[in-house]
Amino acid sequence: MSGPRMNTGRVLTVARTDLRQLYQAKDFWGPMVGLGALFFVVILTVLLLIVMRVEDAGIAQQIATTLEVLPQAAQDAVQGDSPTAQAGYALAVYLFAPVAIVVPLTISTAVGSSTIVGERERGTGEFLAHSPAPVREIYLGKLIASLAPGLLTVFVGFGIYSLIVNLLVGPEVGGWFFPTTQWWVLMLWFMPPVLGLTLSLVLRLSARVKSTAAAQQASGLISLPVILLAYTQSTGALYTGIGVSWLTGSIMWVSAAWALASGMQSVTRARLLGVADEQ
Repeated sequence: MSGPRMNTGRVLTVARTDLRQLYQAKDFWGPMVGLGALFFVVILTVLLLIVMRVEDAGIAQQIATTLEVLPQAAQDAVQGDSPTAQAGYALAVYLFAPVAIVVPLTISTAVGSSTIVGERERGTGEFLAHSPAPVREIYLGKLIASLAPGLLTVFVGFGIYSLIVNLLVGPEVGGWFFPTTQWWVLMLWFMPPVLGLTLSLVLRLSARVKSTAAAQQASGLISLPVILLAYTQSTGALYTGIGVSWLTGSIMWVSAAWALASGMQSVTRARLLGVADEQ
């Protein structure tokens, strides 16, 4: 028997409320912005500048030799006529892929870990528990609020990353070349379900623990296996071809859909009130 029809307005109200509180917590999102800038901008720019500015022939040859550690398929795809150009291409396309996965996961996990238990700590859980919104609408609102910072990091960080790569490496490899097809599939097909699957686990945890500190500590342990899986798959997909990205992405979409649907049961009005910690 199906439940009452979902009210999108109430879902978005829950999400907007959480995002407004997050926006006002500058001591929280400030370090998160710094984290994204460090990995997507600072480290990438410094490394590419160092590689692309190498003039010593011996060092350039050593850099070219390091490309031999890549699989043959990846070596064949590397563009550029000079050793430094080839190294810059390989660095941008292959070696930084895990960063695009780990940073958004870290940010969304930090938000999601406190989204439910934080209501009890702020004393707003009672208001939310007695609101007309069904628990599944509350859950979806919390999910959207947790997903939004991670997805924003993906698209903004990815855009800045692409701009830096094309400006620094593009002139040496024949023009703007990034994002590659593998990167488009990685960002638009593989990354969203990875975020969804991770947050389904984190939201369940946030509904059960008694403090934000406990939620953050435990969510790190829960999300670590997913991060490692995403790290491995993102790297392997770029090395082995686009087919792997489509396949692993499809598996992640199915897994995320199941986990998110079953995760709705973890949010109850009693838990929002802090009077139910049982399984």
